[in-house]
Amino acid sequence: MKCNLLVKSSLEVAVTVCKFQQVLNRQVMKSETSTIKIPELDFEIPPEAQRGSLSTVEGILLRAADELEALQEERKKVDPQTAEAIDQFMMKLRACATGDSSFAFILDDPAGNSFIENPLAPSLDPLLTIQAYERTREQVASLGYLVGEPSAETSEGESYNFSDQMQREPHGSVGARAGRRAIAQGNSAEIAEAIFRYTAPEEVMTFPSTCGACATNCDCRMFVTNIPYFQEVIVMASACDACGYRNSEVKPGGCIPLKGKKIKVYVKNVNDLNRDVIKSDTASVEIPEIDLELATGTLGGLVTTVEGLISKISESLERVHGFTFGDSLDDTRKSKWKEFRVRIDKLRSLEEPWTLIIDDALSNSFISPATDDIKDDNQLTFEEYERSWEQNEEMGLNDMDTSSADAAYGSAHVEPSNDG
Repeated sequence: MKCNLLVKSSLEVAVTVCKFQQVLNRQVMKSETSTIKIPELDFEIPPEAQRGSLSTVEGILLRAADELEALQEERKKVDPQTAEAIDQFMMKLRACATGDSSFAFILDDPAGNSFIENPLAPSLDPLLTIQAYERTREQVASLGYLVGEPSAETSEGESYNFSDQMQREPHGSVGARAGRRAIAQGNSAEIAEAIFRYTAPEEVMTFPSTCGACATNCDCRMFVTNIPYFQEVIVMASACDACGYRNSEVKPGGCIPLKGKKIKVYVKNVNDLNRDVIKSDTASVEIPEIDLELATGTLGGLVTTVEGLISKISESLERVHGFTFGDSLDDTRKSKWKEFRVRIDKLRSLEEPWTLIIDDALSNSFISPATDDIKDDNQLTFEEYERSWEQNEEMGLNDMDTSSADAAYGSAHVEPSNDG
């Protein structure tokens, strides 16, 4: 069963004389489903402890120490040896909270609703890493999501209805019309229009799937469309008739390119804002004029426009850092965020020309030209480059072994002999 992504935030706290207090003052939002770990102390704060709290790194550690200390007098009477061990542990925990020891602060939330502040935002934070991964079935069950399998009777009934529908509808009319309908259902009107602008999607296959919201059976359709000056794009769209849940994924097709690609577009008029953009989930985004840099994977895969990409960046920043505009934020950092929001608005109003850079190590991103021939577009440039070893390692390419597949493919295409 495919599930949504969860988030694990890891803060490597390197204590220095001038900066340790800023690190410990980072705001932390801990939901009731998250776990906090400090590997150096072999310490873990379970989900049921400090649930639903908004604090700082220092505040969480001090609260944990205070809670451990609350029953120390009783422990000393009943189990002096355990009480002494806890006293020694609290000394180490308070040393981390006051900045006398370096440690790693790991916040693991299966629901993805927890957060560690980046005080350098919108710039990258060298101390903070965020890892997204799929929930296990046990984690899905612990969150209370439906994990039951649909009954055999329901599955057979739905399969029958689908087959009956395919028999009534001529195969030749399924492709473009069903493709447009399924993609439009699973996407916003903006994304659907951007995809349909090039070619009518060709349906490749339809296969049964399980709804990620209600676990009933539904159909997922796969389509392929060609983008000029780019490559084939695979669109997987599904819609659940039972609960109304809709979902779609846009993935590049074809083989893995040998080189990465950096795309630059100089935005100076309204036509540039309307350029189509395909940003894959392996691409980073940079706007030098406002010192904005989004790391690889931020915002996921998108089919939008230049203006739409800026809007999504602004909405994402508002959503992630919105709670920091409360009373706990000092005036200096609050004014910094407000100034940055004004600078983003100026990009859309085109008060000054600016540059959009999309760097994709797998060359799966695209910005459409404003002219019929891409060579005549002087504002758009493409730069190919050799991927580094680290980039290949991050994407799992260094250890990829295709020898077995190559051998199987070669044997399948051997010309048959005439010996009988």
